[in-house]
Amino acid sequence: QVRLVESGGGSVEVGGSLRLSCDVSGSLSYLESLECMAWFRQGPGKELEAVAVINSDSRRSIHYADSVKGRFTISQDSANRTAYLEMSSLKPEDTALYYCAARGWSCVSVVLLRTDFGYWGQGTQVTVSS
Repeated sequence: QVRLVESGGGSVEVGGSLRLSCDVSGSLSYLESLECMAWFRQGPGKELEAVAVINSDSRRSIHYADSVKGRFTISQDSANRTAYLEMSSLKPEDTALYYCAARGWSCVSVVLLRTDFGYWGQGTQVTVSS
């Protein structure tokens, strides 16, 4: 199986920055099968939203939600063990519980549902105050 653990959340002021990490562990066969890592978020009273995805293929294709484009950057280390979400110019509407998720086939957009992913972390809270 695969285990995902997020870290790096916290409280920041408007305009601040944070970097979230998602450490991936598990059996080698499962890890090598993962094709897409995603960051989701769920703000208070809001639906779950995929904000960024990265594929582990040679192109390392990436997609962002319009709400974070230009402010958030997703990346992954070469061993595909840790995924990152660099967040800058944070706004109050970025306040949410942020989750990383993984699956065994590629992601072609951020139009994704919870049921599209089999592996999830426990979440890390990001709070942006004005």
